Amino acid sequence: MRRPCVFVAVVLFALSFGCTVSTQGKKPESASAGKKPSVYKEDVVAETLTVEAIDLEKRIVTLRRADGSIFDLTVGEEVRNLPQVKVGDEVAIKYYQSLFVRVTKPGAAEGSQVKRTAATEKPGEKPAAMATTRVTVTATVEKIDKETMIATLKGADGEVVDVKVRDPKHLENVNVGDQVVFTYTEGMAISVEKPQKK
Repeated sequence: MRRPCVFVAVVLFALSFGCTVSTQGKKPESASAGKKPSVYKEDVVAETLTVEAIDLEKRIVTLRRADGSIFDLTVGEEVRNLPQVKVGDEVAIKYYQSLFVRVTKPGAAEGSQVKRTAATEKPGEKPAAMATTRVTVTATVEKIDKETMIATLKGADGEVVDVKVRDPKHLENVNVGDQVVFTYTEGMAISVEKPQKK
């Protein structure tokens, strides 16, 4: 994927994720202190499923959600320890995503990058996996219209996006030429455990 596409995707995600509306986690730094604004938001979704059936030959695991609904999941060859899974085991899934947007002075940002990490279970253990992706993109403030609350941002490869800023605090101490750094992180952890005794 070309960087301009990454830049636009992350900025559009920032809008849908609500970073221009909510300031959960970290509040924008006050204008009185002369600081550049920043916004942080995160979301975690967790679910526990129960193994209803396993077809090792076809590598299909039938899972039941807490609401009683049942579905089949085809497990890839990268899951090495599928035979360790037993009917009645619990599958814990946790999905995490966060977005940190900060404004810096010109030249202070580190640029754009994509970093991925992954880990799987050891031989003989119940299947488990964890993967995270962190995307950082940097844009330059090309224009600010405080009447319409629209900031025009330009990515490293020339892609331009207009961003509707809903909270006036997020434009305090922001000047043309400043850099806006979007850091989006998502992660998923899956583990299979023996059913807990009730």
